[in-house]
Amino acid sequence: MPVALLALAIGAFGIGTTEFVIMGLLPEVARDFDVSIPTAGFLVTGYALGVMVGAPLMTALGTKIARKRMLMLLMGLFVVGNLLSALAPAFGVMAVGRIVASFAHGAFFGIGSVVAADLVAPEKKAGAISMMFTGLTVANVVGVPLGTSIGQSLGWRTTFFLVAGLGVIGLAGIAKLVPDIPKPEGVHLIHELAAFRNAQVLLAMAMTVLGFGGVFAAITYIAPMMTEVAGFADSSVTWLLVLFGLGMVGGNLLGGRFADRALMPMLYVALGALALVLAAFTFTAHDKIAAAVSIALVGALGFATVPPLQKRVLDHAAGAPTLASAVNIGAFNLGNAIAAWLGGLVISAGLGYTAPNWVGAILAGSALVLAVLSAALERRTARRGHEGATSEPAHAFTGRH
Repeated sequence: MPVALLALAIGAFGIGTTEFVIMGLLPEVARDFDVSIPTAGFLVTGYALGVMVGAPLMTALGTKIARKRMLMLLMGLFVVGNLLSALAPAFGVMAVGRIVASFAHGAFFGIGSVVAADLVAPEKKAGAISMMFTGLTVANVVGVPLGTSIGQSLGWRTTFFLVAGLGVIGLAGIAKLVPDIPKPEGVHLIHELAAFRNAQVLLAMAMTVLGFGGVFAAITYIAPMMTEVAGFADSSVTWLLVLFGLGMVGGNLLGGRFADRALMPMLYVALGALALVLAAFTFTAHDKIAAAVSIALVGALGFATVPPLQKRVLDHAAGAPTLASAVNIGAFNLGNAIAAWLGGLVISAGLGYTAPNWVGAILAGSALVLAVLSAALERRTARRGHEGATSEPAHAFTGRH
């Protein structure tokens, strides 16, 4: 794999750290600004909303800019947002800083996916995408626990200063290592928007929302589920999240490798197994060892879908894939937001802390149904194209006589 992927992975590591580390620092931030925990929670939801809005907006603004330069500008925006959060004199300013940083998120992964795929041979595209996303998964294993620990001992502002430093390293790496890939000629915003008329692109995005939504339906409420149901101590939640992150790393790498060989079968297996594990998690959550294994499997199976789904969007938006790729990153965050809301609803309805696992299973199962539908539609389209191609010579022969 090209060394340029390392620079993209470093940027992804910084972005993944800043997205998730705030969850472990909410009490400190709330106390510092004298706001409630639910109010401080806006820093999480506001970031997710910023990703959804910023992904298409920043990508659209970057359609006239070379991809390497746009990636550098996005990392610069990421640095500014985190510095603003670190220096914020008031809660509102920190919220603005979070949103500024979030605007770099979707476009960076969207454009970065296109660049990563362009750096390698066609049969290695999914593997290259997974290498970039490894930075995001490793952030959950190393960056988030370390950032949380530093923030709790040295102050949460120190964490955001360090994350801004990661952004500077990522920017320098992109400037040094990523080659100047010329922007495709004749591709404008209108061409990028045309990709959304492709049913396969929309189906892949819907699978992204539902599949990864299934993961976050369970993981959003992992702390009360593990402490109240499984019987873990509060201090154990950190290493359980590390276990989840390790699963994400393994699943991401496996998903990238096997998606290059058999993309749709990889999706069938990952989504089907994810639905089964989430359904079983309702029962395994009552046992410590089984719960820990389930958490790792949810992370692995959930992230095994990321490279194939991102590659499927790129394949079916060929010629103008950048905007579609970025919007698909926003779809992950949309799935997270919807699933967290649905999980909260079933808990509020008195169904218990394990109820979100059933919500996740239904979402993942729905994504599997869409995958089967997508493949069937693709086969039918290919069959029609083949029939049309074989019928043309006959028409031509008849016309000449």
